[in-house]
Amino acid sequence: MLAASSAWGASAASPHSVSRLAAIDWAMLETAVALGHMPVAAAELIRFRADAVTPAIPPEVTDLGLRGAPNFELLQLVRPTLILISPYYTRYEVRLAQIAPVLSLPFYIPGEPPLPKAMAALTEMADRIGDPRAGDAAHRQAEADLDCLAARLAPHADRPLALIDIGDARHLRAFGHDSLFGSTLNRLGLTNAWSGRTAFSFMAPVPIERLAEMPEARLIIIGSIPPEARRGLGRSVLWQALPQVAAGRVHHLLQVNAFGAMPSALRFAGLLADALDGAQG
Repeated sequence: MLAASSAWGASAASPHSVSRLAAIDWAMLETAVALGHMPVAAAELIRFRADAVTPAIPPEVTDLGLRGAPNFELLQLVRPTLILISPYYTRYEVRLAQIAPVLSLPFYIPGEPPLPKAMAALTEMADRIGDPRAGDAAHRQAEADLDCLAARLAPHADRPLALIDIGDARHLRAFGHDSLFGSTLNRLGLTNAWSGRTAFSFMAPVPIERLAEMPEARLIIIGSIPPEARRGLGRSVLWQALPQVAAGRVHHLLQVNAFGAMPSALRFAGLLADALDGAQG
């Protein structure tokens, strides 16, 4: 990952900024952290730390329970001055607004690339919390990081990339252009091998044999492979016969939040650049 990315979160808040944020949505949580405004509370933090890995969330941030069923009593006790959600949580908006003002920003809309929305969220949230300079700085840093990563990845633009995670030895999830990974891939000047339709930014379950339809692609596996699936793939004649596998064009990335914001986009791009450095063929 770029060292410059570590500067995220270092911006000082303006004296008029909203000081107590509570995040129900993970993409909004990531955006707040990128602006240097760590929420006092957020939802489902144990799973967030496992799925997103970065940005790091300090232990003193209160865990509000499940995103789909947040603890409203606990939320009220932490006294937020702004609650961060996305349109996924519209059903709770009236109840949340009884506790504190609500900011809802869209990231994931079927058929639309989410990366520009994640970039715009930096500015929109910064303006709302009264720290526009943090939004400008985060926006510039993200663009600079993406430009550097695009330059590193330019030698690999000769082949499309198939972005997947593996559910079992026979099925996978394929990320389309309207996923965070596919959208970031486009910003990096690379081509997504998956051109089929998606639902909620990906298509699953997809039979593994579909990979044979994109023989020239590099195969990018995102996140951990379940142990049983790993054992099954090791015994699978079909898997070993896939052109990407036979040619050694399989690359494995660490876990990344598939429904994150700019921090997850940059984590994905950095891990991809690291994985492809020195790749041949």
